[in-house]
Amino acid sequence: MAVLSRRVLLVSRDEELDSLLAGRRIAAHLAELAQYEGEGGPGDGGPPPDVALVCDDEAATRRLLGLGVPLVRLSSGHRAAIGPVAEGALHRVHRPGWLPGPWPATPGGARTTGLLAPARTARGRRRSGSLLLISFWDVPAGEADAFVSGPLRQLAAEAVRRTQRCEVVCDTRVESVRDTLQALEGVRVRRAADTDIDALHAGTELLLATPTLGAVALAQARGAPLVFLPPLGDGQRDLADRVTQVVPVPVATDPRDPALWAAGQAGAPDPWSALDPAADDLRGAQRVARTLRQLSLAPL
Repeated sequence: MAVLSRRVLLVSRDEELDSLLAGRRIAAHLAELAQYEGEGGPGDGGPPPDVALVCDDEAATRRLLGLGVPLVRLSSGHRAAIGPVAEGALHRVHRPGWLPGPWPATPGGARTTGLLAPARTARGRRRSGSLLLISFWDVPAGEADAFVSGPLRQLAAEAVRRTQRCEVVCDTRVESVRDTLQALEGVRVRRAADTDIDALHAGTELLLATPTLGAVALAQARGAPLVFLPPLGDGQRDLADRVTQVVPVPVATDPRDPALWAAGQAGAPDPWSALDPAADDLRGAQRVARTLRQLSLAPL
């Protein structure tokens, strides 16, 4: 008798870097389940999925619960746990154990995941270039415009001068960023939803990123250098302040500062050595995936 594969629906926000990366990293541990993506319901007119992972989308959470689908609702950003989650969903909050509080109260039943690390933590032996990973999610339009028209071009040009090439990946405003950087040789601009960011990072020397948990997880899991781009919006500033209380992550306020680019050179200090290895668990993605497998077999 044939055994039917269990089906998991994956829902995340393509326009939010943290949401996108969280969903992908958990999905990497669900290879035995038939995966498909959507916006809150089966896309083929067939039966509902056996289980769903919904990253941040409360409307999709409510629609799926209305169909009787067991699900995990993941809050992917460090400030995303504020506010209620539809009753009946298992609520998980992406938060490394070492990240300093205080934190707002989370809804009843919410659990923190630890760090959602990439499935593959190895880096390429022949790394080159820089990766600029930019999130404009929840950033005021004026701040985003000022960054794109001002510091971004200088940062990309300096990255090419220092590391020979520069990959720029952003969740939104892709065309605006591309128009700004199109005259620079050695620069390529990509949309986050169309890019395997974790794999791209494995082949680059230096990660310069807006302060997001997805970027922090990527660098910490690989013991790789990280430079924060100037924080945009209150959420990014808050995360940058919390991280730099514990880990000496430099901030690229002056792209010409040689200390920023020294972080990617051989023999540079490992900023993550400041953390107590026991203070954080990098297996957050595996734990959420395990919960999804259990739900698919024995819904609550």
